[in-house]
Amino acid sequence: MIQSIDRAARIMNLLQGARRLGISELAAALELPPSTVHGLVKSLQAHGLVAQEPGGNRYVLGPALLRLSSVYLDTLDVRARSLRRMYELSQRTGLASHLGVLLGTDVLVIHHDRRPDGSEQMPETGLTLPAHASALGKVLLAHDDDVRGQVLAGELADLTDATVTDATMLRDQLSDVCRTGLATSIEEAVLGDAAAAVPVADQDGRVIAALGVLAAADAFPLPDAILRELRDAARAISRDLGAR
Repeated sequence: MIQSIDRAARIMNLLQGARRLGISELAAALELPPSTVHGLVKSLQAHGLVAQEPGGNRYVLGPALLRLSSVYLDTLDVRARSLRRMYELSQRTGLASHLGVLLGTDVLVIHHDRRPDGSEQMPETGLTLPAHASALGKVLLAHDDDVRGQVLAGELADLTDATVTDATMLRDQLSDVCRTGLATSIEEAVLGDAAAAVPVADQDGRVIAALGVLAAADAFPLPDAILRELRDAARAISRDLGAR
């Protein structure tokens, strides 16, 4: 590992989630001299990866990351193949839909199609959630032995009172996901929100993404008709990717 790149990446990780930190705070978190951190931050700032608050001494993530994230999303074949199918899914169900992939032990939402009713909604594209606390993440964990092992061996973050933090209980849930092909989460990450998700496979039969629909928690369990639409959309995307 190249030390300077590792440190720069750690700085950006510390600033994620709209956090604003000064040099001394970053230096304390990294256990590095402030002069070293100052040089790293200024280098990141020169490339637009970090920005300084106007009239302040704290730093935030920079605008160049938006461009890089857009380029990354555009290179994902599964996202490109899903756009039309997800639009049709949202239109048929009246629910928002989202598509996620694993990013470490989190799930990254790579596309979000809004509810068609025109109501105000928070865009989810680019959002990350702990995999164990989301329906998308449970689908992906159920089909990835390595990441599942990491998650079950570590501490399960408690986001709400409904978050599953017991490894045995989570393991049982993931076994059910493998058996039924369906994962659900009800207020496990955000109060009032619930989701159902199913796997998306590639030409080799590997589960590479999860497709889900979002609804209010009091709308669960979802009607069978909506779950059929969800499964059909995931199968169509998988076929578009070359899966049998």
